[in-house]
This record gives sequence, structure tokens and C-alpha cells, in this order.
Amino acid sequence: MKELATAPHGLHGSLTVPGDKSISHRAVMLGAISKGETVIHHFLDGDDCLSTLKAFNDMGVKSERNGGTVVIHGNGIDALNKPAQPLDMGNSGTTTRLLMGILAGRDFETRLFGDASLQKRPMKRVSEPLSHLGAQVELTDNGTLPAVIYGQKLHGTNYQMKVASAQVKSALIFAALQADTPSTIIEKLPTRNHTEIMLRQFGAEIETGADQKTIHVMPQPELTGQTVEVPGDVSSAAFFLTAGAIVPDSKIKLERVNLNPTRTGIIDVLQKMGADLQIEALPTKGEPLGNITIATSQLKPIQIEAEDIPAVIDELPLVALLAACADGTSSIRGAEELRVKETDRIQTVVAELRKLGVQVEELADGMIIEGRNEWAINNDQLDSYGDHRIGMMDAIAALKAPQPLQLAHADAVSVSYPKFFQDLQKLLGGGQA
Repeated sequence: MKELATAPHGLHGSLTVPGDKSISHRAVMLGAISKGETVIHHFLDGDDCLSTLKAFNDMGVKSERNGGTVVIHGNGIDALNKPAQPLDMGNSGTTTRLLMGILAGRDFETRLFGDASLQKRPMKRVSEPLSHLGAQVELTDNGTLPAVIYGQKLHGTNYQMKVASAQVKSALIFAALQADTPSTIIEKLPTRNHTEIMLRQFGAEIETGADQKTIHVMPQPELTGQTVEVPGDVSSAAFFLTAGAIVPDSKIKLERVNLNPTRTGIIDVLQKMGADLQIEALPTKGEPLGNITIATSQLKPIQIEAEDIPAVIDELPLVALLAACADGTSSIRGAEELRVKETDRIQTVVAELRKLGVQVEELADGMIIEGRNEWAINNDQLDSYGDHRIGMMDAIAALKAPQPLQLAHADAVSVSYPKFFQDLQKLLGGGQA
């Protein structure tokens, strides 16, 4: 059990949050399948991204890591070797799903497995669309890991996606790069576009239509190693943005945060709720980034619908926490995707908020939340359930508690943010990071 801090004097100071998780994963993957050296700065060294790095090491890709800098020595996608052992995905759904697309077009067979949590997550949502390009992926009877990917020659396709998922889209793009003819992928709703942005930087021909949902992929590109500056992860910044808004007497500055419009849903939510938030854009060659300042805010309730979900999918536990501190009734609908994350995040968020005395109604696709000014603790034993985002949500919620709360399974936080508790301590101390 970890004792969680309270913030009777608020949060003050500035932080540079860890590198973006999604971009760190993709930078390793693209460096590994390109020719030449790729240098990644501000790489996120959390467990998930290290699972991606190790998987490519196991396929013969050499790399060096020195703090937040990673150098990948790529020899092109055709140089990937059949791994001697099954590849361990750890807890990383991103590694698993994107790798399925890469491995589908190789000339060898690969086995993938993961930890107990990952082995419950649905993978048919990737294997089924990949089959339209001729991929052959074998899963358990439940549609989960362990998986066997039988590398094949792949064919171009015109595919209409059934779920709004950047991971599924990216797997399809990686497979389409290896096909014999061009492919068109049509999204259900626009999702984060890091794969497309980065592939263009590495030399691929990918066009996104004016509707932001139709993606044309030209096959067999010559990919060349690049230098990638990973911006601060907006999903990590989101915890401190939430803390700054809900904890009395707070003012926080978060530096060099990713401002890609497909990822800034949490900023849109905060602005709609009336948060005291300012953004300073910074010059950049890659993804847009900037500094964000937030201060204690009087929050209005919010209604989140299905079309809002892709932009805030990872931050929905925090949206629920913001709603729990707003003046009125909020709702989150169309979020059934939350039920197949590291935990059933609808169920776990509802359970944790109720411990704080919040009135929450659980729905099949979301929840209805009655906001309140102060917590009325009826259970001081919080639990991450092994889910990094639930653990960090609990730690932020605990800042408003009148007495210290306890967190079970706090080690789950290291999956995406190994230094989360140290960074939180810096803001509690009011110092500069």
C-alpha cells in the first residue's frame, strides 16, 4: 500500500512531463523498419515503450539507450529476423496491435504473449481487419493473446473500419505499406494521427482526405532514418492539468506538451468546463507543441458524447474526476471502449469515485456523475486494479482529501509514467522542475 499525498496548500511550479508514449512507440518501430540511423530524443522509458524496444532487439535490430535518448540502427523492414523466442508484449496493447501489422507481411512466423492483464484484451479487432490484406493471425478461442502471426505476402485493400481506434488504423497502415498495391482505409471517426505524421517524415506516401477519415497508403516506400523530438505526453500532462484545476490554491505550468489536435481532447474538455487555462505555442519541425498554464478553477458540468470519445479515450478517467468536482450533473456516453482497456475503466472509475463519496450512476457505455465541492470519504483504501491510469487518477483525487488515503497496486503507474510520484512531489513542494 502507498500513502497518497494531500495538498492543503495547493500545487505550484513547472514541470516537463515525460515524452509522448504513442510517439515513443512509433519512433522505435519506424526507426527499426527504416534504413539508417534514427535518433529519438525525450523517449519515454516506461515499461510499455521498453517492451517495443526489446521486441525489435529480439528481431535483430541494434539500439542504444542513454537516458531519454535512443539510437536505432535500422536496416529496413526486410532485415527483421524471426525471433528465437516468443515476443513478450508486457502490458502494452500498442506494441501488440501495431506489431501485428508489421509482422503480418514478414516471411516468418512470430508468437506474441503478454502479462495477465494484456492477455484479456481483445485482439480480434486487429486480426479481422488485417485479414482483408491477406494477413493470417491466430488468436485464442476468446480472441486474445497469445497470438501466432504467420507472415504472408499482403495485398492492397479498401477497408471501412468498424471501430474508432488509432491502434487498429496503425496496424492496417503498417500492413498496407508491405502490400502489392495501394490501400484505402476509411475511419469510423478521426483518431490520433501520429503514425501518418511520422511515416511522412520517414519518407512514406500517405494522404489523408479532407474528411480526416480517408487514408490512402502507397506500398513499398523507401523509409530513411530520422531524428525524432518526442514532445511531452498530453496524456501524462492531463493528470497535472486536472490537479491544477481541482485542487484549491494551485497554479502549474507544463512545458513542451504535445498539442496535436487529435490528442488535445482533455484541453477542449477543460476549456468547455470553464477552466483557467492558457496555452503558449512553441516553434517545432514535427508535432505541434507548447506550454500550458492552469490554475484552480470553478468548473461547469459537461456532457461527453460518442463523437467526443476518440480525442479523450485515455483521459476519460480524468474527465470523470473533473466532472466529480464540477457544479452540477455531467454525463459520459458512447464510451463502451473503456470496458476493454487495462481494466474495465467504467467499472473501476465508478468504484473509486464512490469511495470518495461521489454519486455516480454506471451506464453500459459510460456514467452520470453528480459533482461536489469536497470529498466525503467512505473508504480510504483506493486501488489501481493494476491499471496505471486509474492509479494516477486516484493519486490526483487524493490531493483534495482531508486526510491521507492509501493506494493498492501503486506500482502499475510505472507502465506509462515511472517518475509520476516524484513529479507530483515537486509541485507539492512548489519548486521548479
